[in-house]
Amino acid sequence: MEIITAVRGFKDILPKETGKWQYIEKLAREILADFGFREIRIPILEKTELFKRSIGESTDIVEKEMYTFLDRGDEYLTLRPEATASVIRAYLEHAMYSQDPVARLFTIGPMFRRERPQKGRYRQFHQINAEVLGLDDPRTDAEVILVLLQFLMRAEISDLRLQINSLGCKECRPSFRKALSDFLRGKEGQLCKDCQRRLGANPLRVFDCKTVDCIKIINDAPQIIDFLCPDCMDHFTKVKEALSMFEIGFEVNPKMVRGLDYYAKTTFEVVTEHLGAQNAVAGGGRYDGLLKDLGGPDIPGIGFAIGIERLISISSLTDEKFFAPPQLFIAAIGDRAQKLAFYVCNRLRTIGIQAEMGYGGKSLKSQMKRADKLFSRYALILGEREISENKAEFRDMRQGTQETIVLDHLEETITRIVKGS
Repeated sequence: MEIITAVRGFKDILPKETGKWQYIEKLAREILADFGFREIRIPILEKTELFKRSIGESTDIVEKEMYTFLDRGDEYLTLRPEATASVIRAYLEHAMYSQDPVARLFTIGPMFRRERPQKGRYRQFHQINAEVLGLDDPRTDAEVILVLLQFLMRAEISDLRLQINSLGCKECRPSFRKALSDFLRGKEGQLCKDCQRRLGANPLRVFDCKTVDCIKIINDAPQIIDFLCPDCMDHFTKVKEALSMFEIGFEVNPKMVRGLDYYAKTTFEVVTEHLGAQNAVAGGGRYDGLLKDLGGPDIPGIGFAIGIERLISISSLTDEKFFAPPQLFIAAIGDRAQKLAFYVCNRLRTIGIQAEMGYGGKSLKSQMKRADKLFSRYALILGEREISENKAEFRDMRQGTQETIVLDHLEETITRIVKGS
């Protein structure tokens, strides 16, 4: 019978990898807590309308990538393709703004998009998302970027470049949209089918296209930064000044629009050369009108998302660094030795010592091979003769030394040696 394999684009995270994942998640929680963020846990399934209204119906995500289905209650539901909309839905639904309009929230978990699998990109992928709600101060934008860069540096990610842009606001964006539409008029036939379809709904999406022909056309297109209103220009200038306070290097990328329609004013990406065409490790931006669009008060917001798979694929962190071998392996020969080994092994586990034992009555040689394979620091050797003589052999696997210890107070003796090493 054929083995059932995982769905294409869905990846198992094996035990040898989970140590690195746990470290990344722990590091994110520590750094975000230092900056005042609190964790929120949100469902992976939401009403489809949430993402259509927030992300935008002309985006690749809504048009082609969402996992959407009609449930038994005749309601369309979607596996979340991103976290910001869900965080804001929870913030509004529970009226968190009534207690304090300023909220710093983060969440860590899986997202789902049906796109072509490639290096560091899967159909089920995991993100670290951070959101700041209730502050429109441009210094907040720089602070959010600072949090992101602090995390990436401590996660041992190198060769990173910060790119920033401003997408303007509802006041200045229409004039840019008209200039862009005028520029693209007559060039529709040279664009890919996706961009042709989006021209009427949101021509800015052309900047997000990765096809060669569209990129060539957009190279000469108007740039939104030339159309910013005085308020947006002042905001962007102050963001750059705040970044410079922390000596954060950046480059302005006027063609960066991000893949979601809710962004306004500051947008940013951290990119690397190690991921090919899809080179963003993390990114985010300001979405001041989104809460109002979702039926809430007119509260500003800004946030970022980090792809954990992409981050791990380029990190210098190794699996071996986080592999925790057992501290003690108990090799037991004979029925009495097996019973004692079972008791001692589990007693040691209850007091915080990582212990393993050999089951099944295998030979001493076979059990010691397993101890080597597990990289156990110590081994306790028990046999019928040793038990009769009230003793056991205790071996330091790293030093290659061995001593005889008595069975009286065995637990205390092992604890003293193992925890003292």
